[in-house]
Amino acid sequence: MTCDHCVRHVTDAISKVAGVHSVNVKLTEGIAIIESDSSLDIQVVRDAVVAAGYSA
Repeated sequence: MTCDHCVRHVTDAISKVAGVHSVNVKLTEGIAIIESDSSLDIQVVRDAVVAAGYSA
């Protein structure tokens, strides 16, 4: 990720994962803070990010 546009794409991709309620992607740290009702399968989250065109 290199810009706010990238942050929006990654945020949108992760937001579509079942069970995700909120996502806070931090560009400078290269991380995403995800809130959900239950535990998430991290591979599903990674796959969503990769499908959006970014590395995870």
